[in-house]
Amino acid sequence: MTTSARKASRAPAVLVLEDGRTFRGRAYGAVGETLGEAVFSTGMTGYQETLTDPSYHRQVVVMTAPHIGNTGVNDEDPESKRIWVAGYVVRDPARVPSNWRSVRTLDEELTAQGVVGISGVDTRALTRHLRERGAMRVGIFSGDAIADEAAMLARVKAAPEMTGADLSAEVATTEAYTVPAIGAKRFTVAAVDLGIKGMTPHRMAERGIEVHVLPATATIEDVYAVEPDGVFFSNGPGDPATADHPVSLMRGVLERSTPLFGICFGNQILGRALGFGTYKLKYGHRGINQPVQDRLTGKVEVTAHNHGFAVDAPLDAPSDTPYGRAEVSHVCLNDGVVEGLRLLDRPAFSVQYHPEAAAGPHDAAYLFDRFVSLMEGQRA
Repeated sequence: MTTSARKASRAPAVLVLEDGRTFRGRAYGAVGETLGEAVFSTGMTGYQETLTDPSYHRQVVVMTAPHIGNTGVNDEDPESKRIWVAGYVVRDPARVPSNWRSVRTLDEELTAQGVVGISGVDTRALTRHLRERGAMRVGIFSGDAIADEAAMLARVKAAPEMTGADLSAEVATTEAYTVPAIGAKRFTVAAVDLGIKGMTPHRMAERGIEVHVLPATATIEDVYAVEPDGVFFSNGPGDPATADHPVSLMRGVLERSTPLFGICFGNQILGRALGFGTYKLKYGHRGINQPVQDRLTGKVEVTAHNHGFAVDAPLDAPSDTPYGRAEVSHVCLNDGVVEGLRLLDRPAFSVQYHPEAAAGPHDAAYLFDRFVSLMEGQRA
């Protein structure tokens, strides 16, 4: 551990929730102040992928697993070029990482990227509080940023809420780029980046797909300029109720009956494009151990999630939409939340979770094969 990291780890820190509850601990990562929405993730591994997932933009992530940082940080596993979480909360950070791939500690990585965190917090009590009261605004203050509780609470309450936040353009690429197919090229896909994770185009490339990743501001002309066999809408942060441009873009794709696949934010965009509403979950689904049933097969999958909003669609029967009949294809077994949609009269489907699943699990990897099957059927 570097001298600056040791100094940071000893600095006092305070976590202040918008309802006034506070937790005290020690600085972890950068020393200073950060504000965001407090959410918790139940994954016991894959913290590096969580940190670099653009869907966590403006969120302070509480890790429910007590020991974090055990495997350090490497340069192969990030899902994007930077850490996106607004803040990080852990109970017992590793004193010394132990993994042959580790090149530095998690504390050093957080410090280098300016991510303010806190350790030594009773994350079990904090998680129970968020489950009972719901996700809410939060601040982490350490070192010289610590003030009296009234002042810190005022800072938290002045922060923007996640409801109504339009964030996808803040995390998406500004320039189109191409991920080549691995092996023989079979298909071309236009992927609209709303906060895409690096493993997603890789999973498609493994299946012989050349992926053209386009900015969130892409037009319908941009999409079809690459002559796609299919169109993909990625995960991303923010409130889907604000995503009018992606919804309009998706409707243009649906009108042309091009095979379409969406995940996470892309699922919410499909819901809106079909005429369904969306709503904010009390505390969301985040982690790599969420049970989902594929209603087409009856199979139950262990899946990776990161979403605080959901689609409001009927579970009991197909619905009529401007693009034909649509049905809920996947459902969360914990709370009955819609986890997937499927059009019955056009080649389009989506899921609310992450089938690319780095660092796992891989139960839902078949969904990329289902996308390939749609493109094969359209080509035939």
